[in-house]
Amino acid sequence: MEGNLLFDGSSIDGYARINESDQCLVPDPDTFQCMPWRPTEKGVARMICDVYNPDGTPFEGCPRWILKRALKEAEDMGYELNMGPEGEFFLFHTDSDGGPTLHIHDKAGYFDLAPIDHGEDARRDIVLTMKQMGFRIEASHHEVAPGQHEIDFKYGEALKTADQWVTFRDVVKNIAKKHGLYATFMPKPFAGENGSAMHCNQSLFQDNNNVFYDANGEYQLSNIAFNYLAGLLKHAKGMTAIGNPIVNSYKRLIPGYEAPTHIAWSNSNRSTLVRIPVRRGNATRIELRNPDPVANPYLAFAVMLKSGIEGIKNRLKPPPPVEEDIHNLSEKQRRALEIEHLPRDLFEALKEMEKDPLIEQAIGSHCYNRFLEGKYREWYEYAEQVHQWEIRHYLAKY
Repeated sequence: MEGNLLFDGSSIDGYARINESDQCLVPDPDTFQCMPWRPTEKGVARMICDVYNPDGTPFEGCPRWILKRALKEAEDMGYELNMGPEGEFFLFHTDSDGGPTLHIHDKAGYFDLAPIDHGEDARRDIVLTMKQMGFRIEASHHEVAPGQHEIDFKYGEALKTADQWVTFRDVVKNIAKKHGLYATFMPKPFAGENGSAMHCNQSLFQDNNNVFYDANGEYQLSNIAFNYLAGLLKHAKGMTAIGNPIVNSYKRLIPGYEAPTHIAWSNSNRSTLVRIPVRRGNATRIELRNPDPVANPYLAFAVMLKSGIEGIKNRLKPPPPVEEDIHNLSEKQRRALEIEHLPRDLFEALKEMEKDPLIEQAIGSHCYNRFLEGKYREWYEYAEQVHQWEIRHYLAKY
């Protein structure tokens, strides 16, 4: 509790250089939770820690500190960020060693129930465990793809929500294991079906009032909401690598699978990057639809907030909403509407990240440089591989 627990930061790939290896872990007592799936006798609890330098200053590469810094900027303007991520994942059968297989757990679809939804019991136990840990569950159901599930918990203050998201992923994997299943948050584990997302519903509050809501505004949105929205759109390309951080992320962001591919917004159109869900009043929120569940929530929330705050500071205005399915528009029509494409792969996303100074401002130079270094290495390793698709299409032909 006093921050005397030391660890070697240089031993964690991409985290710290050898000359800054000594790091201190300082537990946050507000994150204390017992793990219900562990034995109740001599039970196990955990606390999430902040990382500090030996001199007592926050380590600039600590993701929680990065988010705290972004939240402080909003707080200085009088705002509190609330976040509500939607949690999607797949359940697979395991092999004899408990490892994942490519055999999905069921053939069910959206909102199906048992006996078609074979994952219902596992999902129910996940929900009950989350409730034991203080989560307020809003929805739990089978998703569109076979073996795919979604659990949504109530929105809350951004730092607490990021902590909850990390806990959520841990709960899902552990409870799935108790059911003899393997849970994965990999965005697109197989082709031809919808992938898993982490849609991020966000709103700014001031004195317990949602400042995105204006009963007399266009679409009942305030000027602040439009400014924030415009900031998200302006920096969408730059922050894509943070919200979609692995090679596989971009296999999800393709037409035809309810995932965004272009930078636009709408009131109801699910083909756009940003959507404004129908509920208003204190439930008014802006939904960013490209992030996926492998993203670091602390970094993702930080760049979203920084983008939105810059939109407010500079009084940015968004373009008109796009209510038709973007994927049905021709390229010429999209150009006429000035609708730009999101990065199509990790390499393109990293290049866009380097073009946008706001991303480095949001996550700090240390994290920014380590992220780029690690992700370029990941991309080039992937680019060296020869895929079975290439073998099938080219080996005999040429």
